Amino acid sequence: LDGDDPEHINWLVEKASERAIQFNISGVNYSLTQGVVKNIIPAIASTNAIIAAVCTNEALKLVTSCNPFLDNYLFYSGDEGIHSYSFCFEKDPDCLVCGNRQGSVAISGDATLQDLIDELKVNRSFQLKAPTLTCGDTNLYFQNPKELEKLTRPNLDKKLCDLFETGSTLTATDQTLPTSLQVTVSFS
Repeated sequence: LDGDDPEHINWLVEKASERAIQFNISGVNYSLTQGVVKNIIPAIASTNAIIAAVCTNEALKLVTSCNPFLDNYLFYSGDEGIHSYSFCFEKDPDCLVCGNRQGSVAISGDATLQDLIDELKVNRSFQLKAPTLTCGDTNLYFQNPKELEKLTRPNLDKKLCDLFETGSTLTATDQTLPTSLQVTVSFS
């Protein structure tokens, strides 16, 4: 049975109408039959009505100060009855996405850039896989594209103290990070 084939739906409407007459059921038509076959739920209009009601309610609360207004999240459950509540999502300062987390690493100034990259891979605070590092406008090491990797590869063997000063903040990007990470490097 194909819910998009008019012949199939018309046949089903005929059979459903025969049964409706037999059991004295009214209201069988093409669109309702197709809705049952394709499991169509008229959600658009009800969703728009719910959003409009919430917006109106919030506008009334803002104008009259009759109740606290919605902070930043509303949960609506309309499966069995109507239930909604609102609460505030709080920002996690350690979250890599919303907290703009910054990390720090202490490493010898005589260590190489490759040593720093290895530290960023094994350090439990970072656990990066293949970091790309920049310091301000200076490209220290790029994993990709291959042309940039080839151009920045010589930096891997250079000492950190020759590349930047202690206390410098590097920007690290990695496939494990949704955004860039700021890492302050202090020479020990």
